[in-house]
Amino acid sequence: MADPLVLLPGLMSDARVFWPQIAELSAKTAVTVAPITQGERIEEIASGLLDQLPKRFALAGMGLGGAVALEILRRAPDRLSRLALIGASPLAEPPQAAAAREMLIVKVKSGRLADAMREELDPLWLAPGPNRAAILEIALDMADTLGPEVYIRQARALQRARDQQAVLRKCKVPTLVMCGEVGKLNPVKRHSFMAELLPYAILRVIEGAGHLPTLEQPEATTAAIKEWMKLPLVPA
Repeated sequence: MADPLVLLPGLMSDARVFWPQIAELSAKTAVTVAPITQGERIEEIASGLLDQLPKRFALAGMGLGGAVALEILRRAPDRLSRLALIGASPLAEPPQAAAAREMLIVKVKSGRLADAMREELDPLWLAPGPNRAAILEIALDMADTLGPEVYIRQARALQRARDQQAVLRKCKVPTLVMCGEVGKLNPVKRHSFMAELLPYAILRVIEGAGHLPTLEQPEATTAAIKEWMKLPLVPA
């Protein structure tokens, strides 16, 4: 039987961001969605998760979840059988972005979480199409469910994220690097760069998707994940 699959959502997201993949994959694979809601540093979040996760597992992280996945890889490479990075970045947040996020934290502290999330998830970061409004509504509802305290912790974690390029170069497991073709937050160019750093990577760019390919193009996203899960393991 294949190793269990652990999914890490992105900023202010819960299991709903992966629901099409869970519905498809859980028939044959043990699928877990691990929350990344505790801790104000990526390192703290990863440490807490490692105490709870299986001894060995496949790991897929989206956005902030991808940053946590890279930290798990750095800390416990022998526990991962394979890795997927979706709409993620190995880079530290630049000072300008960190400063802008500080202003959003101020908004959230003043009770304006919905306003902050509308800035975090610009509609233009999703591909145009009839489902864009519905997907934005899901994203805002996930944020509302998690609440302001989680936003502040996750925003702090992003501000303090370390550069993980060296971790990518040392990765010894089959890796999927995936993004939407119109992703503006973490564009295709950045994902191509990540794939080049990884020794055993495949790059999949999802047509007709932007920042949330799991919901925008669920069938293509799930197909890429299935392909990745069938890749042969790297000999030790």
